[in-house]
Amino acid sequence: MSDGPGGPVLITGISGHLGRAVARQLHVEVPVIGLDRRPFPDRPKDIEHHALDVRKARVEEIFRHRRLDALIHLGIVHDPRMPFSQAHSFNVLGTRKILDLAVRHGLRKVVVLSSANVYGPRPENSNFLTEEMPLRAADRFSDVRDLIELDMLAQSFVWRHPEVETVILRPCNIVGPTVRNAPSNYLRLERPVTVLGFDPMVQLIHEEDVARALILALRPGARGVYNLTGPGEVPLSAVLRELGRRPVPLPHLLLRPALRRLFAAGLVSFPPEELDHILYLCVVDGSRAARELGWAPRHTLRETIRSVLA
Repeated sequence: MSDGPGGPVLITGISGHLGRAVARQLHVEVPVIGLDRRPFPDRPKDIEHHALDVRKARVEEIFRHRRLDALIHLGIVHDPRMPFSQAHSFNVLGTRKILDLAVRHGLRKVVVLSSANVYGPRPENSNFLTEEMPLRAADRFSDVRDLIELDMLAQSFVWRHPEVETVILRPCNIVGPTVRNAPSNYLRLERPVTVLGFDPMVQLIHEEDVARALILALRPGARGVYNLTGPGEVPLSAVLRELGRRPVPLPHLLLRPALRRLFAAGLVSFPPEELDHILYLCVVDGSRAARELGWAPRHTLRETIRSVLA
């Protein structure tokens, strides 16, 4: 990455699977410093790791002493069972602090990972949502409001601090052998529930491709919001068929209240609001990233779908 950052890059959330994937690709090019309260036991020896909460005062010492050039912010908690106040403090207040430190210490580049799910799956959605569309996921799924607030905080940062090249990436559903999010967990079910009469188009992107895109966003000149798409769109039924799944179609009116009771009892890991993702469209237009970042996924559609089986 010869036209990338010249100095050290700080990666928050480096101990997560995506953070590790980014670090392993990036550390051969530039010094990498990790910030994550979780351990990183198998890290390469030349990667520096600080086991700190992003909200702690000691974090500023990293900025002060390491002469950082860029920041990749992945330090975000996605846990529907975490109390709202705790998640909000870590996600939103932590993000605000890390962005403030980036300005205070003169970083050239900031990359923030958001999600295409901030648009929200809705019955009235058009086929391909652009970056200018409103972020309406919280209208039906209140637990995503932290992610929307974080995204809007980063957008505000873009305009308030033009001296910092800031990129916000909104990838579609991330899947892969190490991913344990709601889409991957759903696709790993032998008998996934589907909604009778509904077969929405879905987009998937391989975790390794997301790691590549995060590094690509470090290149000079890139700034603004980019949807990030994988190798194409496909009906949910085709994804399940490729994985050899035997779906159980159930009527919508029965499924939502049943899922609400099961989630409340701790018997399933899917909040009832996640049902909208197998009901309605949330398909994004990734042409801006292709045009301005030169983005193209390396994994084929079949490889991406089947990565959940690894």
